[in-house]
Amino acid sequence: MKTKLQKLKVSIGSDDVDYLMFGEGNTALVIMPGISDGLSSVHTKLRSVALFINYKELSNKYRVYVFSRRNSLKDGTDTAEMADDQAAAMKALGIKNAMVLGISQGGMIAQHLAINYPDIISKLVLAVTLPKSNEQMKEAAGKWLDLAKQNKYKELLFDIAARSYSEKRLKAYKRLYPFVGRIDKPKDFSRFIIQAKSCATHDAKENLSKICCPTLIIAGAKDKITGPLAARELADAIKDSKLIIYGDIGHSVYEEADAFLPDICKFFAE
Repeated sequence: MKTKLQKLKVSIGSDDVDYLMFGEGNTALVIMPGISDGLSSVHTKLRSVALFINYKELSNKYRVYVFSRRNSLKDGTDTAEMADDQAAAMKALGIKNAMVLGISQGGMIAQHLAINYPDIISKLVLAVTLPKSNEQMKEAAGKWLDLAKQNKYKELLFDIAARSYSEKRLKAYKRLYPFVGRIDKPKDFSRFIIQAKSCATHDAKENLSKICCPTLIIAGAKDKITGPLAARELADAIKDSKLIIYGDIGHSVYEEADAFLPDICKFFAE
C-alpha cells in the first residue's frame, strides 16, 4: 500500500499544533525534531519532503507522527511546558503507548514527557540530547540567539551546520553556502529565540530516575552541541537504559549514521 503523507493540525486549548502523519502500521511512532522547528514548521514543504524521505522505511511498520511545537509559543516557554503541549496533542489524537523518538531539543522535551506522562509512552529513544544544559549547549544556544536577534539567517544556518556535521559533510555543505538562506527564511525569529532559550535552560536531570519505560540513548562521539559526556550522563540516570555512541560523527547522527534507523527499529522490535 502506498504511503500517504498528510499535513495536519490538532487543537490544544485555544491554540493548535502542526504535525505530519504517514505510515500503514498499527503502532504509533511519535517523532519530535530539534530546534530547527523554530525556523519552520513541519508543514513547510521542503522540510516535510525531507522528513518523509528520511523516515520512509518506517512507514510499513508504524503510523508515524512528526510534531512541531505549538504555533503560538509564549516567551519563556521551557522544555517541560513544551512536553505538556506534546502530551495534550497526543491525547487529543488518542495516541497511547507510543514509541517516542526525540531528537536534540525534541529529546529534551521527550525526557519531560516520559517523566510526567508515562502512560502515553511504551518505548523511548533520546538522540543527541542531554539531561541538563551544560556550558557547551549554552554557548551554542547563545550564539544562535545573537544571530537570530540580528536577523542573520544565513550565518545562523551555517553555524548550526558547522556544529552538527562531520568535516566530510560540512565540506559538501560549504559548496552550497552561496545559496543557503535564500529559501524558507522565517518572517521573524521570535519562535526560534524562544526555543533556543529553552535549550539553554533545560533541566530534567533530577527527575530522570522516574523514567520507567525501556529507553535507548543515541549519541555521536564528536558532538559539538551537547558535548561528549551528555549521553553517558543520561544513561547513568535512566535505569536499565541502553546506550549507542557512533564514532567519528557529531550531532547529526540522524543524517550521517547509516545504523541510526536500523538500531532504532531493532530496539522498538525487542
